[in-house]
Amino acid sequence: MSKSPVLVWFRRDLRLSDHPALSAAAGSGRPVIPVFIHDDQVTGLGAAPKWRLGLGLEHFAQSLGEKDSRLILRRGNAREELRRLISETGAAAVFWTRLYDPDAVARDSDIKSELKDEGIDARSFGGHLMFEPWTVETKTGGYYKVYTPFWNMVKSRDVEPPLSAPGPLKAPEAWPDSDALADWNLAAAMQRGADVVRPYVRLGEQAAQARLGGFISGIVENYDKTRDLPGTDGTSGLSENLSLGEISPHQCWHAGQRAREEGKKGAETFLKELVWREFAYHLMHHTPRILDGNWKEDWDAFPWKTDERLSEIKAWKQGRTGIQFVDAAMREMYVTGRMHNRGRMIVASYLTKHLMTHWKVGQAWFEHCLIDWDPASNAMGWQWSAGSGPDATPYFRVFNPVTQLDKFDRNRAYAGRWIAEGRSKPSVEALSYFDAIPRRWHMAPDDEYPAPVVPVDEGRKKALSAYENRGF
Repeated sequence: MSKSPVLVWFRRDLRLSDHPALSAAAGSGRPVIPVFIHDDQVTGLGAAPKWRLGLGLEHFAQSLGEKDSRLILRRGNAREELRRLISETGAAAVFWTRLYDPDAVARDSDIKSELKDEGIDARSFGGHLMFEPWTVETKTGGYYKVYTPFWNMVKSRDVEPPLSAPGPLKAPEAWPDSDALADWNLAAAMQRGADVVRPYVRLGEQAAQARLGGFISGIVENYDKTRDLPGTDGTSGLSENLSLGEISPHQCWHAGQRAREEGKKGAETFLKELVWREFAYHLMHHTPRILDGNWKEDWDAFPWKTDERLSEIKAWKQGRTGIQFVDAAMREMYVTGRMHNRGRMIVASYLTKHLMTHWKVGQAWFEHCLIDWDPASNAMGWQWSAGSGPDATPYFRVFNPVTQLDKFDRNRAYAGRWIAEGRSKPSVEALSYFDAIPRRWHMAPDDEYPAPVVPVDEGRKKALSAYENRGF
């Protein structure tokens, strides 16, 4: 048994430090075989997150190589590929980091049960979240449906200190065969957009730690204010790295706690944002319908539009609504693969309320376009904006994207950075948008900037009328 390898099955945890499953495998003294499996869950990813995963895997394989290890790549059904690897290597254990979406839970539960029945040490570990969703309960034993009470419950909880990266990983006597990452062609759907987005990617564990360090040393001081200013470098940017586990929430939490103890006034707001992510997973665990159905089920009868051939929905996707805040945010996404949080709220509100379009249309589009896509956060964010989700504020709140721009981008730095039409000297970023988008959109920087597809006041009135008529 001392020579039988441990398979460490990596998924959305592409790091070496603060990795309980990897640390347990290395601590066993047995050979460690890192594995990644391209299964149906990878196949189903949108263009941008799949491309970003490919970059992350390539970089992580290099990090393992520096420890005289390697990442074994296999494609197929996860259960069958793990069985093959066990047979090929004589492995007696499989360790992995837990995931929480329903498909992953079902897959992992079946695999764990079958492997244990066959005498394999199958273990799942924490690491993707700070608080396991089933450990946070209300006083009556239920789950939390509102964020603020959830925050109040967990804010004083102990969060496990981050683990150091393990030392050299013991290699097996012989390595199993591996697919070539290039053969998977994970970048195919990105097409020419990959070259545009690539300079904005902060790839891998070291870059994530540098990003966190830079944020804590400077930006966090005023984060409570700058996080709402899309024209300012005022956020951590860590969602990209958290989505693939290139950094752990524990590492972010303890860095934020140290900043708070040092008196940096924006640190608590940063901690609240980390807990907002936890809240999304809490809801996904307890109410998995949040991923594909209205969290508030009385919204099932609401008359949202779903026909994506409609001109106004096409205009929203293209960043051509004629509403500067909406268009700037959508274009930022095409060029960088990410979108400012304030922009996400505005584009989601405009689509679901001013354009009366189903939140699932926007959810799916973000899943296709965001390199920081996260299943729980994306679903909760869209439902929160649409009114069908876990928001204590009344559903009839309709953001005015014009006054929001006046409030958070008064000098129009954000709009100017991302919108080229009508400007004599557009920014490099604004021009990059036209290099990223599909050619079939037939758009150019010297086009006229469009009039609003739905004027702000008109859209708000239609939304409120629809709420009233449906008895909301």
